[in-house]
Amino acid sequence: MAAHRAPSPEQVLAGFSPALPFAVALSGGADSTALLLACARRWPGQVMAVHIHHGLQPAADAFEAHCQALCLALGVQLAVRRVQAGHVPGQSPEDAARQARYAALAEAVQVEWPEVRDVALAQHADDQIETLLLALSRGAGLPGLASMPAHWHRQGLAWHRPWLSVPGTALREWLQSQGQSWVEDPSNTDEKFTRNRIRARVLPALAEALPVFRETFARSAAHAAQAQEVLNEVAAQDLAQVGVPPRIQALQQLSRARQALVLRHWLRQYYATTPSTAQLHELLDQVVACITRGHKLHLKVGQGFVERDGVGLIFLSP
Repeated sequence: MAAHRAPSPEQVLAGFSPALPFAVALSGGADSTALLLACARRWPGQVMAVHIHHGLQPAADAFEAHCQALCLALGVQLAVRRVQAGHVPGQSPEDAARQARYAALAEAVQVEWPEVRDVALAQHADDQIETLLLALSRGAGLPGLASMPAHWHRQGLAWHRPWLSVPGTALREWLQSQGQSWVEDPSNTDEKFTRNRIRARVLPALAEALPVFRETFARSAAHAAQAQEVLNEVAAQDLAQVGVPPRIQALQQLSRARQALVLRHWLRQYYATTPSTAQLHELLDQVVACITRGHKLHLKVGQGFVERDGVGLIFLSP
């Protein structure tokens, strides 16, 4: 059987059409180094770079130095932002770092280059599969199984992941063929992190047993994303009916599944928080039980609390 060949970085970028000029998020690792190098060659003078210095490990200074040298060689403007992401109770340090990184990227782009509206990120096919497998391991619903979108809008910017069809090994091989170095993040080999164990142990086994698993798993993630889009539309329509904040009596007219859908949508859209499965089930049980004016409700949900306030529900941030 012929070996399956992944598309080359040049072939992938042929189908990528950001609004010019645009910015690339540059960590200094192989994936973002390949993205900046390929983009700067394809769109000379139209690419900027942003490096986020987390300060989480001694190698962080080496990442920044690599980014400075690379951008100088390519004639690319570089903005550096330093962040220290603290996490609140119930939030993982990884999630806190990710949110801080996106906020810093958006701030840097909007302050340094107000004309820029598009940002490219370097997550690749293996990152997508790892995200899907992590979601499966946690019993995630459709939002988790949809994994990472290729395009989305947030904070007034259009975000893109052009590498999602390219395996990480293909990017490293391409960099080597170009004589371009990169910085290895030492934390990527620490198997105390589930994602790293998946990368080191599960992906090689999948590649041996199912050679085209990247494409088929990505197709399943795309199906989940499409189904979630439909559910988001239903949730938005239901939320318009039950009101913001949601009215308890209006919620009670919906099926339990649609109550769950609309409450998740309300919490995500307005408070950027997501209830656990157990929290959501308890909240749904309490909504059913709210049949008298005197019934009180105070539940831990996501990163705050949901309470009854007269005829409706309110969310209180910590």
